[in-house]
Amino acid sequence: MNTQQFSEAITTMILQNPWIIPLMIWSVVWKTIALWKSARNNHLTIFIIIMFLNTLGILEICYILYLYYKSKKEIKPQI
Repeated sequence: MNTQQFSEAITTMILQNPWIIPLMIWSVVWKTIALWKSARNNHLTIFIIIMFLNTLGILEICYILYLYYKSKKEIKPQI
């Protein structure tokens, strides 16, 4: 398959399935946020898992929520 045929195949796929572009954007946004947070927190294992698994944002959202709730527990005021 040459470059022109490949380009035509991709274009045809996108035109026949217009939901692919928003899905790709959704996934890239969540993946970027999760990778940034895992790198900042030195979570190398999570970084590698998120980098190579494509879960359409599900794993990334779970990780971000985990960090959010974990930080809420740590900041809880002492009485």
